[in-house]
Amino acid sequence: MEGEAAARPPRPFMGVKARRGTSFRRDVKGDYLDVPSDPFLSAILSKQGDETLLFADKVLKCTGTGKMKRCILMITGSAIYLVDPDAEVLKRRIILAAIDKICLSKLSDNFFAVIVPSEYDCLMASTRKTEIVTVLVQASKSRSEYEIGVVFSNRFEYRAAADMVKEVRFEEVDGGIKTKIVKKNR
Repeated sequence: MEGEAAARPPRPFMGVKARRGTSFRRDVKGDYLDVPSDPFLSAILSKQGDETLLFADKVLKCTGTGKMKRCILMITGSAIYLVDPDAEVLKRRIILAAIDKICLSKLSDNFFAVIVPSEYDCLMASTRKTEIVTVLVQASKSRSEYEIGVVFSNRFEYRAAADMVKEVRFEEVDGGIKTKIVKKNR
């Protein structure tokens, strides 16, 4: 997996998104947490009947209150798992078929939103965002004829909770990217 994925450019980003220089020649590992050697994480996957782990790493998830919380993201051929590493509890399982699209800015930031129309959405940040998005798109496509959409915009909305919509705004400023998350009045 490492050599094959590292040799191919990540398709969802081609010509649309500004990328950091370090993301071009990064080795692709997939499982950065060694899930098979972790009894708790392995048990979560086997309980759900998922055997093929495509990606696992720690990410930051934006909570409904706007705080960034560390969590474990695991992607299999059929679902995304969000695990609280401190409480060692599965917080959320999202089947890939329920994901409508992934929203990203056009700038070189670490944020991405997983849009799930039948539930609430999920805003996360990871230095391995390119790999995460690529794995999700390829997994959805290989499982069915459906492919998760990838939308690039420096301003997008996501549902932080059933009754709360937030807007994420990205802006280039001297020395980096300014990210602002604001609650929308509906």
